[in-house]
Amino acid sequence: MLVDVRPIHKLRGDRAVDVGASLAPVLGALCEDSVDLSRLRVVCDWVQYKGNFRQPVDVRPILAPGTDLLAAHGTAPVAEEIEVAIDLRRSGDGGIKDAVHEALGNRQDASVPSPPARVELEDWMPTSRSCVWSFNALYWQALDLWEQATGRQYEQALPGGESDARNRGAVGELVADMLTGFDDLAARNALPEELYVVELGVGNGNQAKVWLDEFAAADRAHGTEYYRRLQYLMCDYSPHVLELARKAVTDHAAHVSSFVLDATAPTTALGFLRGKVFLVYISNVYDNLPTEEVARIGGRSYRVEARAYLARGDVVDLAEYVAASEAAVPALIHKLLRLGPALLAEALPERFPGVETAVGFWQRAWQALKLEERYVPLPGLDTYRIAPGVGGEVLRPLLESGHDVRMHVNNGAVASFVDTIGLLHPFGRLLCHDLFVTDTHQYRTGFRGPGKYDGSVVNWVNGPLLQLIGSRKGFDVCYAPFAHRSGTNIVTMTARVRD
Repeated sequence: MLVDVRPIHKLRGDRAVDVGASLAPVLGALCEDSVDLSRLRVVCDWVQYKGNFRQPVDVRPILAPGTDLLAAHGTAPVAEEIEVAIDLRRSGDGGIKDAVHEALGNRQDASVPSPPARVELEDWMPTSRSCVWSFNALYWQALDLWEQATGRQYEQALPGGESDARNRGAVGELVADMLTGFDDLAARNALPEELYVVELGVGNGNQAKVWLDEFAAADRAHGTEYYRRLQYLMCDYSPHVLELARKAVTDHAAHVSSFVLDATAPTTALGFLRGKVFLVYISNVYDNLPTEEVARIGGRSYRVEARAYLARGDVVDLAEYVAASEAAVPALIHKLLRLGPALLAEALPERFPGVETAVGFWQRAWQALKLEERYVPLPGLDTYRIAPGVGGEVLRPLLESGHDVRMHVNNGAVASFVDTIGLLHPFGRLLCHDLFVTDTHQYRTGFRGPGKYDGSVVNWVNGPLLQLIGSRKGFDVCYAPFAHRSGTNIVTMTARVRD
């Protein structure tokens, strides 16, 4: 039996976790159970997101190569090993021993039957295709209804209550550097007449306003007319968010255009700007795009598969909330994800007498939503596709480093990054503030998501992977701590054409 305690930063200091006290009931339960200890891994994380998709104890089957995955719809496939995942943050709440027994009791002879205490919302699938991302998309599509119900704007759910992209010090430095670059090109008669800046994920527009205010003021002080030539393109998935953003930048309306687009494929709307954009500005977008995870365990590579479920008790509560049968709840959730709360209330007034009831059902379902996971062998990294035009072989130096590791692939972020860098002018840059893992070792020492921010999903972004992909495409990608606010996990990524 292997015991892997990952949150090493929690093991020292005044508030150190008593790992012995946390693990004692876990090991006691395992020794009392009939599970084969020689085929068992115990992985301890500190799940810092209070809103998350995990139970205090989860059991993950590690399937053998050649396993018939179609058996998941009939006879459950037999696991070669079992991983017992413990959340140390909640292990001291009591009942952890019973939770281990209960979790292992859901697995008979190391197989994966449908747990009787759970109601599944989907079949096993790569996490990037799970309905958690349909919930995430719904949040942005119906953000106005969510905000009305909670009484607060989504940005208040972020750590610190605002985006670091609005920091005037950081924006001022960026603008000053851009003006210097424009001067150099102008001196060589190489500066285009139109100066394009693209922002992906505009939030409520405050960061666009800060950037435009700072640029206009710096241009006046600089004695140039770059602001006159500026074209600022605000892009977002949510029409509601774009409408808010447009109101925030009315003082700069003559220089601003807005586009509804999918951040994973910006050139579908912005293809006319290939090679013309001097700055692509992104904040807290990559961590909110669909992602899968891969793992290296015992010298083999695995893809993490998941399926969403609700605890039986939560299904009972949801059924009572809308006066429906328990059996009807999964179908109602999927109808919500297809139609949204407003249309759902129109389609089923007997269950949802008003939009408020539909939003309440949505929020309760999201709060209750959990994920169970399993490890499925990868036949070869060259058979795995991360994103359009990006094969899994690029993961090899990160995944096959000689240690067991589980990491994000950030499929959506990779697709966005690869598509976006094609927009850059040879002297342009992509600047992104986000939650970046900057060293693969960080995946071995802490939990990096998924977590829940209000109604959306958050995962840290695999920085070394973006560096490798950028390098193959002729770009230098570097990371630096966000310099203008202490205590933040935000990192600044910069990508430029390699000299």
